[in-house]
Amino acid sequence: MAGITPAEVARRREALERRVGAWTPRSLAAAFDEVARQFPDRPYVITAAHALSYAQVQRHSVDLAGGLMDLGVELGDRVALLVDNRPEYAAVKLAIARAGAVAVPLNYSYTGDEVSARLRQARAKVLVTVDATRATNFLAVLDRILPGWEKGAQSRQLPDLEHVVTVEPVRDGALDLDGLAMRSVGDDAVAARCALVDPDAVCDIVFTSGTTGHVLGAELTHDMVLRSAYGSAYHRAFDDGWRISFALPLYHVFGYIEGLLAAMYAGGAVVPQQVFNPKTVLESIEEHRVNEVLFVPTMTIAVVDLAASGDYDLSSLQSVFSAAAPAPTWLWERVIRDLRPTMIYTGYGQTEVSAATALTHPGDGIETVASVVGAPKLGGVAAEGVGLDGKLAQYRTVDPFTRQPLPAGEPGEFSVRGPQVTRRYFDDPERTAELIDEDGWLRTGDLGRVSAEGYLELTGRSSELFKVGGELVAPVEVEVVLTSYDGVSQAHVVGVPDDRYGEVTWAYVVPGEGATLDPGELVAHCRAHLAPFKVPRGVTFLTAEQLPTTTTGKVQKFRLRERSDRT
Repeated sequence: MAGITPAEVARRREALERRVGAWTPRSLAAAFDEVARQFPDRPYVITAAHALSYAQVQRHSVDLAGGLMDLGVELGDRVALLVDNRPEYAAVKLAIARAGAVAVPLNYSYTGDEVSARLRQARAKVLVTVDATRATNFLAVLDRILPGWEKGAQSRQLPDLEHVVTVEPVRDGALDLDGLAMRSVGDDAVAARCALVDPDAVCDIVFTSGTTGHVLGAELTHDMVLRSAYGSAYHRAFDDGWRISFALPLYHVFGYIEGLLAAMYAGGAVVPQQVFNPKTVLESIEEHRVNEVLFVPTMTIAVVDLAASGDYDLSSLQSVFSAAAPAPTWLWERVIRDLRPTMIYTGYGQTEVSAATALTHPGDGIETVASVVGAPKLGGVAAEGVGLDGKLAQYRTVDPFTRQPLPAGEPGEFSVRGPQVTRRYFDDPERTAELIDEDGWLRTGDLGRVSAEGYLELTGRSSELFKVGGELVAPVEVEVVLTSYDGVSQAHVVGVPDDRYGEVTWAYVVPGEGATLDPGELVAHCRAHLAPFKVPRGVTFLTAEQLPTTTTGKVQKFRLRERSDRT
């Protein structure tokens, strides 16, 4: 790999610093408006059909913000998003921020029950939704949980939800984005509202699963997501006009902050795909002169496989950022051979820390990128005055049982603090107190150590959570669905190794007395009630006596993971 030189990294970082100047806390919309003022005609969102400039996205977001205000959206109200990676996403997201509301992005592979639960938990006032994705028909979901929604009907099940807005026209009487924009209260009123938005106010509530499987809504402020995005552009040495392609969902902080917001600081553009397809990825690099791609390892494997057998012009590609799950050395070797970037990155973070808090450095080689998950992210001007020696996060290890800090270099549970780390979970003071201490240290639930060189070495998880292709799975959610099936006495779910997805879901089920169960029917039952990444790859039947347990009767899931009877 012909790597980037330290001098070139320094040049790019200095250019970013000059453009931004001293860090001034701003709201998300105000920060975007500053970039739109500098580069109104540059593309910001590029699709196969057309490109939207900064000025166009800005104009649309102002009109949509005015429409939300006409619907009665006030400062701090929650607006939920069930929108996939289509070009309207950026304007809708900015409109919510411009109106001083809080965006609640939802996983668009959710089933109806999951959608209803999250809307209720967030107490969303407005829902902006697409009609359907490959996983779910959301109009059918709304017809079931909110009959008459298109005419403004409300429901006891969702007492706070007052309005549903569809991205495109779907039915007579239903309000869509075009109709919402036409209801705008006017530019002056929108500007006045935007001026009231405190940079330290909550901008996003992003749902994640805690160590017990309880679904938590991490609160992220405007300043948190902007510092994180700028720090990523600075650390990863974005050049002027940097273009980033990804199929990562924008409801997740990886695509949202590391892609959509980070590109903004270089006056760059994003090339989002609604559905991951390796051929589309390679074609977009060639057609749109993409500089960086964001992957999880499963995507990386598919792309390098196709790149090796095809003929694509990848000369614009400078950076490959593959994270969210470990990637082995052989995969990074394939990345360098088949994609030929000048920089490779992996990183570490989570929803609660506004995406990546740790990244490998420009110029780091395969041995480093394959063995660590990064060092605390450099922040440039965004780290000035935060007391972390130019970084946006500080990591330490603690004893996972006593929570006491451990000596430097000692393995334990990672905890983190910094200006991009959440301060609380929405409407959940108990879990906030449990996971975030009075000094702002967040327990991550991950085990590892901080090396003498400052890199984070991840060794495992302190909880039962696992990731399937970068998506977090809480076993208890799957177990509840399995045990609701007639004839299931017990269900114990674990993540098991998989070459493509890192881990996949596997279920160990104890049938009830006299019950005859079919594994295919159990999987189908899960598929009807859970997002696809949570559905078990397979089911193994055991008797209660065959379950490995402690002397107190607690099932030892690590021993289930070690079993070799899965087919």
